[in-house]
Amino acid sequence: MAGGRAGPRRRPMSLAEAGPGTENERLGLVRLSMLRNPLIIKPELGKPMRNCYSLPGPDFTYGMYMHRRDGGVPEAIGHWDSVKAKPHKRVMPRDFVTMGRKAVDEGCTTAREFALYYKFMNIRCKDKEILRYGCKVPPDMTFGRPPRPSTPFFDLIQHRYKELWMEQQRARTVVQHMVKKKTGEVRENRTTFLRTHPLPVKAESFWHPQRFEKAEPHLRTFPDPESRKKALSASH
Repeated sequence: MAGGRAGPRRRPMSLAEAGPGTENERLGLVRLSMLRNPLIIKPELGKPMRNCYSLPGPDFTYGMYMHRRDGGVPEAIGHWDSVKAKPHKRVMPRDFVTMGRKAVDEGCTTAREFALYYKFMNIRCKDKEILRYGCKVPPDMTFGRPPRPSTPFFDLIQHRYKELWMEQQRARTVVQHMVKKKTGEVRENRTTFLRTHPLPVKAESFWHPQRFEKAEPHLRTFPDPESRKKALSASH
């Protein structure tokens, strides 16, 4: 079948079906083994492919035979085997925090008094899991998620959501314009800042160690002390 799926395979071909005018016509002697070979047999036009295996007769029953009879479907429907759920009792650990708080309220101060209070007051922790296997559902328990609040119908008629969107777009445009204006300005770096605000000049210190204050120079380039004083005064 063109454009579709081939149907189920048919039974093997017999010698009578491989007669003259068919696709599996043979010249000479036609043996039964020729119709059991999938490499020799030809597909028939407009028909599903043949099954080349030898199949048992019509009185053959496929599958495994069950000798025991259980009643079939009517018995299974009428006598449904149901299992009763056993309640699962979970033992919670002792709540020592609550017991200690109540023991203090009762006036317990020593370790012996606390031990006696813990012995006679058995307070267990609460099970945080509400639903467990075999437990009853609380009467005020609500399943599912709460619905979202309904949309105001007057806001839809008055195009309120459109106005809110337009206001957001205007505010966004103003912010983008301010950011673009700031990025267009030339930022001042350290070099331009030092040109306009130079650092104060540090006064040079001519401090010398005390042991070198009375040391005399090793070279005397002036002929006399007066010439030296004149040269120093001229430099200042």
